[in-house]
Amino acid sequence: MNPTERRLATSVLVIGTGGSGLRAAIQLAERGTEVLLVGKRPSADAHTNLAAGGINAALGTMDTEDTWQQHAADTLQESYFLADPRTVRIVAEGAARGIAELESWGMPFAREADGRISQRFFGAHTFRRTAFAGDYTGLEIQRTLVNRARQLSVPIIDTMYVTRILTRDGVVFGAYGFDLGDGTRYLIHADAVILAAGGHTRIWRRTSSRRDENTGDSFRLAVTAGARIRDPELVQFHPSGLIAPEDAAGTLVSEAARGEGGILRNQLGERFMARYDPDRMELSTRDRVALAAYTEIKEGRGSRNGGVWLDVSHLPRETIMQRLPRVYQTLIELQMLDITTTPIEVAPTAHYSMGGVWVRPDDHGTGVPGLYAIGEAASGLHGANRLGGNSLIELLVYGRITGDAAADYSAGLDAQQRDAAAVAEARDEVDRLLAADGPENVRSLQRAIRDTMTEHAGVVRDEAGLKTALARLDDIEATAKDVGVHPDLAGFQDLAHAFDLRSSLVAARATVEAAIERRETRGCHNRADFPEPDPALQVNLVWSGPGQITREAVAPVPTEIAAFVREVSTAGKLVE
Repeated sequence: MNPTERRLATSVLVIGTGGSGLRAAIQLAERGTEVLLVGKRPSADAHTNLAAGGINAALGTMDTEDTWQQHAADTLQESYFLADPRTVRIVAEGAARGIAELESWGMPFAREADGRISQRFFGAHTFRRTAFAGDYTGLEIQRTLVNRARQLSVPIIDTMYVTRILTRDGVVFGAYGFDLGDGTRYLIHADAVILAAGGHTRIWRRTSSRRDENTGDSFRLAVTAGARIRDPELVQFHPSGLIAPEDAAGTLVSEAARGEGGILRNQLGERFMARYDPDRMELSTRDRVALAAYTEIKEGRGSRNGGVWLDVSHLPRETIMQRLPRVYQTLIELQMLDITTTPIEVAPTAHYSMGGVWVRPDDHGTGVPGLYAIGEAASGLHGANRLGGNSLIELLVYGRITGDAAADYSAGLDAQQRDAAAVAEARDEVDRLLAADGPENVRSLQRAIRDTMTEHAGVVRDEAGLKTALARLDDIEATAKDVGVHPDLAGFQDLAHAFDLRSSLVAARATVEAAIERRETRGCHNRADFPEPDPALQVNLVWSGPGQITREAVAPVPTEIAAFVREVSTAGKLVE
């Protein structure tokens, strides 16, 4: 055994210290089940912190006629009917409980004068059902969950990079990883593993994720353990990500900027949304605005740097400072740009993985005994376009449900079978990378993936471009065998980036192969060569490895929800 390898044992291991991982760990601790929470980012600074807009639940505090059925119907409608109706029902029905739990743990929701939780409109919602805390909702949820986990003495190691989920005969028995600081190895024995390690939006050049987030870790860990990926091609592009500076490319300019009256213009000064959605203009849906901006740039009417202009300078300075303080502060900090006088240069940015690990709707089990997936790592709720505010409520509802399921699974085991060969393989994988001394640079290969995905698998795709992307991914994968990995005094980040590269290659291949298979335009997925939806493709695409895609029928919409499905006006609403 490696002398710098620590052995740990727990009933349930949770991978990912964001909102979904924390909520699952809290449930397990409240149940009295032994739990260990690990992740590669500080729990106080997880990706959940970046969620600004709000969290959905049909509380009826503002519009008493709102119901969970209407919330479910709006979600299915926005998903272009690719979401799983059973998953949608579970989230919509369990949302109020999720909000109540957050309240009981001290979440500072915005409130009306009489004490009711305030709720506001997001696009595609029939009623006001989005609760919020200023424009820092995700940050406040993360703080609330971290505090609750501390109260329950949940052990957290947020400097651990998990390299592999360990299985014997297709059954989970733990995980392997290393410490990002000193390289200490971890061998963790666990009855069950909950995967909450995020999505794969970092494989595009412009993304709202930070450098070491959403690199596709969940995809690689799941597939290596025998699980499958559903709808990886369905990725939401946010219309307004910053272009500069390069190290912050993709940082979001909140859609509140458009909600408050911001105008989009091309390089010619034209208010181009008139061409794409003359009724709703800048208040159109996220997929429509992103496609419009992309088209303007592609057809040569974009800015010199490949963007368009978002202008709020015509608004009163007081309005900007009161309603858009975070946007104002961000642009001052990153560009020394005063948005009260100067337009912002933006472009579509990869924002949210609506596909993810295939899971059952009832407990988010993956089909691999002992392995579960939740949050952005999982799939089923969002389909081809995510209803704004649903991602935060999803992590609360399924964090609780999956925590219970993993606790029950652990309690029901007679014994845990381990496999020394699987541990040796995981150990060797790390050893081989640490010994790698090739000429290729990990960071440059990551950039090559991002450039490939941006050029050929971005907002708009076509068959020729996607096949070019596959060929390039083949080349990158071959080149990646000759990387050099060099830990230094600052830690083992270089080793982490090498594993990130492997994850990104898996996620990119899954995305491109599924995008080729989905020969239609539906929601966020735009095929220039197949501009209309194909009724035969109202299915989920399930990827289980290179070249392996099957079609899975979407369950029918239950009658009690179908009655509420209707076209929704966005007039006067803040678009999600």
